[in-house]
Amino acid sequence: MKELGLSKEKIKTISKSKKEPKWMLDFRLKSYEEFLNQSNPNFGPELKIDFDEVNYYKKVSDNVTDDWGNVDCPIRNTFEEVGVIDAEKKYLDGIGAQYESEVVYHNMIKELEDKNVIFCSTDDALKKHPELFKKYFNNLVKYNENKYTALNGAVWSGGTFIYVPPHTKIDRPLQSYFRIDSKNMGQFERTIIIVDEGSSLHYMEGCTARKHSSSSLHAAVVEIYVGKNASCRYTTIQNWASNVYNLVTKRSIIEENGLMEWIDGNIGSKINMKYPSCILNGRGATGNCISVAVAKDDQIQDTGAKMIHLAPNTTSKIISKSIAASGGEASYRGTVKISKNAVKSKAIVKCDTIILDQNSKSDTIPKNIVENKESYLEHEATVSKISKEKLFYLMSRGLNEEQAKELLIIGFIDEFRENLPMEYAVELNALMKSYF
Repeated sequence: MKELGLSKEKIKTISKSKKEPKWMLDFRLKSYEEFLNQSNPNFGPELKIDFDEVNYYKKVSDNVTDDWGNVDCPIRNTFEEVGVIDAEKKYLDGIGAQYESEVVYHNMIKELEDKNVIFCSTDDALKKHPELFKKYFNNLVKYNENKYTALNGAVWSGGTFIYVPPHTKIDRPLQSYFRIDSKNMGQFERTIIIVDEGSSLHYMEGCTARKHSSSSLHAAVVEIYVGKNASCRYTTIQNWASNVYNLVTKRSIIEENGLMEWIDGNIGSKINMKYPSCILNGRGATGNCISVAVAKDDQIQDTGAKMIHLAPNTTSKIISKSIAASGGEASYRGTVKISKNAVKSKAIVKCDTIILDQNSKSDTIPKNIVENKESYLEHEATVSKISKEKLFYLMSRGLNEEQAKELLIIGFIDEFRENLPMEYAVELNALMKSYF
């Protein structure tokens, strides 16, 4: 069977190699038919993807291990270079590492096992926790929502599955790291997170890819369930190479007095379309999204967030920071809807953009809907250049122009950085300095 392109036969081969139940194969084939019938989104940047030139599945290991010594040396070296192995020792209660299509390493501390926390690859969850998996899979993000949720449904592989039992606190973050190395590679992980009543979780995700002359495709799906009085923080720093199409659907549903926080950093990729979503389903639920998007060298960042208020006394906040330079395009696209029943609710949207030259571009494209008269929605947007006065002031204090510009850019995203763990904030600073 040829490496590139997609067909029913290839989907059957993927499912067979994973030893999946028949219902999953049927789901994959149904999703594939939907993928063929769906068109690209009718909004945002034009997508010119040759689906016949994508490798949809590449297996590099037969087993998931909890010992880095058992991971093939070149793969282990890759994760060591990006700091994953060191971070596990210092900062994390558990980590998973995916290379191409499969998770190759997964581990968590014994204390979490004793608390009955489930943290494994999504493939393992299908095998080891079939009833729990089936209850939440394809429940919040349906396979037929768009062309890329359908594609994910057809060829999904890897990803993270987390279940936090009621009234369980996880002291340090859990993390997954996704790496694309091969030419023309597609990565289609599926992540499902359930934070049960009264529990809390901080989950972190890192993404990188090796740059090639041809395009790669990343089309993931994330479904998060936040129970009554529970909280979840999902932190992402993506640094995809500039040949990667990143087309991701991320959605959460939050019950009574629950809290969902998306901390979303978008530094790389050729085209990035991502709008983390909160469905505020229970009274007093809260959803926050703080994001930064950086585009240069003809990259397009089409990012934002969605907040859907369905219950009374719900609260949401979107803070979006965009930077466009060297011909890049960094735009905010978002939706806030306060429904008829969501009385006494409050939503705030703040979009700030810095454009660093005349060849770059930014748009703010909000959709704000309020269906009752007892709620409040505020939207604020600014577009600016780096202040010449501030630049002059910093240079008069001994900095050269490049150093002064770096300092002003870092200050511009300070509200985002202060919500990151220290090690991520340091990594972001280094990324931003190397990027400009």
